[in-house]
Amino acid sequence: MRRSAAGWLSALAVVTTALSTGAAAPPAAPAGAPPRPAPVKTPVATGYGGAVASVDADASAAGIEVLRKGGNAVDAAVAVAAALGVTEPYSAGIGGGGYFVHYDARTRTVRTVDGRETAPLSADAGLFTENGRPIPFEEGMTSGLGVGTPGTPATWRTVLDAWGSKPLSTLLEPAERLARDGFTVDATFRAQTAANEARFRDFPASADLFLPGGQLPVVGSVFKNPDLARTYDTLGRHGVGALYRGPLARDIVNTVRTPPVREGATRKVRPGDLTERDLAAYRTEFREPTRIGYRGLDVYGMAPSSSGGTGVGEALNILEGTDLSGASQARYLHRFIEASRIAFADRGRWVGDPAFERVPTKELLSQRYADSRACLIRDDAALTSPLAPGDPRDPVPCATGGPAAPTTYEGENTTHLTVADKWGNVVAYTLTIESTGGSGITVPGRGFLLNNELTDFSFAPASPAVHDPNLPGPGKRPRSSISPTIVLDRHDRPVLALGSPGGATIITTVLQTLTGVVDRGLPLVDAIAAPRASQRNQATTELEPALWNSPLKTELERIGHAFRQNPEIGAATGVQRLPDGRWLAAAETVRRGGGSAMVVRPAPGR
Repeated sequence: MRRSAAGWLSALAVVTTALSTGAAAPPAAPAGAPPRPAPVKTPVATGYGGAVASVDADASAAGIEVLRKGGNAVDAAVAVAAALGVTEPYSAGIGGGGYFVHYDARTRTVRTVDGRETAPLSADAGLFTENGRPIPFEEGMTSGLGVGTPGTPATWRTVLDAWGSKPLSTLLEPAERLARDGFTVDATFRAQTAANEARFRDFPASADLFLPGGQLPVVGSVFKNPDLARTYDTLGRHGVGALYRGPLARDIVNTVRTPPVREGATRKVRPGDLTERDLAAYRTEFREPTRIGYRGLDVYGMAPSSSGGTGVGEALNILEGTDLSGASQARYLHRFIEASRIAFADRGRWVGDPAFERVPTKELLSQRYADSRACLIRDDAALTSPLAPGDPRDPVPCATGGPAAPTTYEGENTTHLTVADKWGNVVAYTLTIESTGGSGITVPGRGFLLNNELTDFSFAPASPAVHDPNLPGPGKRPRSSISPTIVLDRHDRPVLALGSPGGATIITTVLQTLTGVVDRGLPLVDAIAAPRASQRNQATTELEPALWNSPLKTELERIGHAFRQNPEIGAATGVQRLPDGRWLAAAETVRRGGGSAMVVRPAPGR
């Protein structure tokens, strides 16, 4: 039953649980058939046999196709991710990386895989500095310099070897077909292409692919990527090792080291130092998931090199002592904002690649430490940023002294998918190429963009007085905010899984959605659709328009909060196990043009 938080949605025209009659994927078109219209996006679906939620209907349909044919959640997740590489190429693809969280129904355990990109072995702390000063961000983003060794293909190999049941070649078939036969261009794809038009025009392979005939793709037209279809065919026949050794690896290295810029371009495009040795040396990492208890549930997330698990977990621990279910909307928002501010202050000081930094993960996630930080929060006055970090190794209650550092920039485009199968296995998988359009550089003849993930490193220390654990290093993984999350009940059974794109706003999006469901009593689709706020230890908190124009903003300003507007924060998806055994899949109703939730056998509530 909804509680008073239902008022959150009054400012948004959203599709709610009335849509939960569900969506199932239509049958796949035969190979070589003319492209069919894209499946209709439905933001919520309930039923049996498994569930998929992603931002894209064709990608969700690819996952459902695999589940229908007996594949498990891991198989389906790989199929969805590969399809997103076709339809969401500016957010994810085999030129990027990500983090994979898996629940095994047989053992009732959660495992995670770190498939984050890595810096070249030649990189050092001065990777993004010149003459002692940081280079302009644009020169790091649109360059070979920002490209890390891709981790996505290696992630697929790792998870399929560990938990999959189908060969990669089979799982790539829906995406290969989609790339070859085409998908229908929507307004979001055209808008993202337009935002990158100037960059793409400076790289002939990107211009040829994404600006067909020299023009922006038209909404409703069919977009094809035959080069990517051939690349997927290569990976299917030879395995993902083909991306890390051999001709494809050489093409990636040549593109990074000598970016193919059009003649006459005035853009300064810096070369990178990626080598075939870097590609051959890449390895994914199994990580112990982060785990905290919240309201009688166990919340599992991604450990460093991501700050997602520690950020969400610390903030939840801080909020544990507040009755959010009975709080007014203003008090709920206030407490959520302050818990986020504190978690980001600690993240900036302590979280980096654990192969290079001594990250006190256990201490950051202890309730004792959270309590020592929670006592900073007052109901009659907002904290100010940048807030100084605490020391989780030796907590001092309510400590406010010490130097503070601002939060460094993190790119905001990524994609997230969530999958469950008929056996009860669950996957939350977030993958990325960093900025919208990544580096802007397409590997010629291969059909995919390269990431600019290394720009997630700090170009220089955020503050000379505070140790920065996120400076570049040889083979180092840049810190991420990616937060794929799985929630289990007291019997280690899945209750909820979710995640979101959005750079550093991922942490606050996941936190707000989780508390919306667990504390505020919102249906998952409504918690995803609710207007968002994001505080990341900055002077102002970002608000979406529905909150910006709300009396809540004025009420919070009276106690010292300052705000700036953000038109859109995140694009979450999730799945939920209902008490009667049905799966509920949920996605965005409006953001990014709405998401796509599907189930194998729709069965609406009675």
